[in-house]
Parts: sequence; C-alpha cells; structure tokens
Amino acid sequence: QVQLVESGGGLVQAGGSLRLSCAASGRTFSSYAMGWFRQAPGKEREFVAAISWKGGRTYYADSVKGRFTISRDNAKNTVYLQMNRVKPEDTAVYYCAATAAYRSGSDYAGEYDYWGQGTQVTVSS
Repeated sequence: QVQLVESGGGLVQAGGSLRLSCAASGRTFSSYAMGWFRQAPGKEREFVAAISWKGGRTYYADSVKGRFTISRDNAKNTVYLQMNRVKPEDTAVYYCAATAAYRSGSDYAGEYDYWGQGTQVTVSS
C-alpha cells in the first residue's frame, strides 16, 4: 500500500514557474514508477509526465514537453514536477500516481495503482 500526498499547487502568472511535490509513504517507493496527471474542469484526466522506478526514463505529454520536468528522489520518497513557462491552459488539478507493474512508466491512467488527492494549479493570464 502506498499513500501519496501532493503539495506545491497555487496561483501563478502565465510565464511563471511552480514546483509540485508528491510525498509517498512506505519503504517500497523506489519499486514504483511515478506519473503526474491533470484534470481541468469539464475535461477528462490527462497524462502530463512519468518517470521510471530508478529515474532513468522520463516521458512527457507533447503539451508540456520542454516546459515541465519530472524528477524523483528515492531517498526522500518524493517525486517532483517542475513547471516552467506555465500557460493558462495548464490550469487544472494535478495528481501524482504510482504503478508497480509498469516500472518504466506509463502514460495510461488505468495502469496506475495508487493516486494522491490532487493539488490545484491556477495560471492567470
């Protein structure tokens, strides 16, 4: 069992930066690939970024590639999402997720076993 708690969300102006964190409980964090997803009002949840269990592989949605960076610190049981040059269309609730079965990471929400409660990111124009 893994419990995930996101933090770092808030209000930011377009063009600014924000760093989200996701702290995981348990001693097996390093066994899980991690992902970030987001859901805007009236829209389906969408993939943002993923990182493999050792951190050697990362994946990004085209909409955030070159602006967002996912990373992890297995010693701190934490995964991060650095968001740079944010845009109003990045406004959403951001969720982190963990999967044990797909250690290289996945862009499919259905392959993740555990989810956090989400943190709101609002980008003003």
